Amino acid sequence: MEKGNITGFIHSGITVRNLNNALDFYVNTLGFELLSTQNVISDYILEIVEIPGLKGIDIAFVQVPGGHVIELLEYTGIDTYPGNARSCDYGTGHICLQVDNLDALFEELQAKGIKFKSKKVVNITAGANKGSKAVYMLDPDGYVIELMERGK
Repeated sequence: MEKGNITGFIHSGITVRNLNNALDFYVNTLGFELLSTQNVISDYILEIVEIPGLKGIDIAFVQVPGGHVIELLEYTGIDTYPGNARSCDYGTGHICLQVDNLDALFEELQAKGIKFKSKKVVNITAGANKGSKAVYMLDPDGYVIELMERGK
């Protein structure tokens, strides 16, 4: 680019139905660190998101072990709808978390009632992650989270 450059990564954002439920999942179940919470009711946010009738956004920043920050956003004062889609549909996304002992974590999370798209831990047999293991699980709102144990 001639006049401006991308210089780094700041955070990922996930829209949630209920911020307290999302925090329970991401902080208490997955062990992310809660960095901050805020309620944004400023004109600037309305200019950024361009959603008529929006009253505000409840926001929490959580940090994945290892440093990546995720912004959880609950839009308030407006009707919201689920964004459920198949992982192959454009406009969807997922985050991938590196884990150790995926087999044990998979069993532990299933025992806690966490929902998974994957029926079992899958061994990756080809490509850049050959020798690794992975599963797709769902957060409380159906957002896909990939858990991957890197091969040795």
